[in-house]
Amino acid sequence: MNIPYLLRGVMPVGTDSSVLVSSSKYLNNPRLREWLAMILLRRNGPDMPPQAEMHEFLGILDELRDYAEIEERFTAERRVNPRLDAWFREGHVSNYKIDDFAQYAPGTLGGIFHAQMTGGNYEIQIVPWSEPKTQLEFFNLRSGQTHDFEHILTGGGFNFMGELVPYWYRLTNVPRFFVDQHLATEVNLIQIFGSLRYTIRTALHYPEVWDTAVQCIQRGMKVGQDSDALFLMKLEDAFHLPLEQARAALGVRGAVDVDTDREGAFWAERGEL
Repeated sequence: MNIPYLLRGVMPVGTDSSVLVSSSKYLNNPRLREWLAMILLRRNGPDMPPQAEMHEFLGILDELRDYAEIEERFTAERRVNPRLDAWFREGHVSNYKIDDFAQYAPGTLGGIFHAQMTGGNYEIQIVPWSEPKTQLEFFNLRSGQTHDFEHILTGGGFNFMGELVPYWYRLTNVPRFFVDQHLATEVNLIQIFGSLRYTIRTALHYPEVWDTAVQCIQRGMKVGQDSDALFLMKLEDAFHLPLEQARAALGVRGAVDVDTDREGAFWAERGEL
């Protein structure tokens, strides 16, 4: 039988099911399949901002997750990961507001954050506050509180191309400090799926800024691979420090500041190159 090379090894599996059945819970979820097709293939437009895509994804992710298993994995991980266990035991949560950062000098971590938040009309608390009741909820809460600072510390601008830098910092940094790689993947699912929007859509519709996207990914990966566990750091202790000193104090290495505002606006169809 003359089987094409690329089809060799395919073994059709029979089933009595009348609907799609797969060994992958992700493939089995019709909402995720539809969401992925949309975020990978569509062009950008004002009717659906990229942040709204992720809001929809959070609901889909809620359907997919086995929360009991995740808690078991966190508990087991903490037995063999003293640093993560200490981080959970401290349980530090911030309650600062934008005005609290007016005290920090320009060029400090806190001062840069204040300038970005007030200049761009951002909100600090993207997700409404709720007291974390599980280990995953605490991890996600703290990740949300530190995300904007990770933009600054890793060199990712506050624009749609710059978003790739903290995404890929997390994707390469977090697994280095987990023993259970399945758990590391679980806590990185937002970064895994979120980063796909920028890579696929850029290649399909905005190839003019493809090189920028690649460079942002590379810069994020380098910071993630070279740096300490930034996601476990108490960033508040470095708010008063000039940026480079803050990076050194927090173990951030390899960060390069690159202006990608113009490319980010072009990707969002809000400006020309």
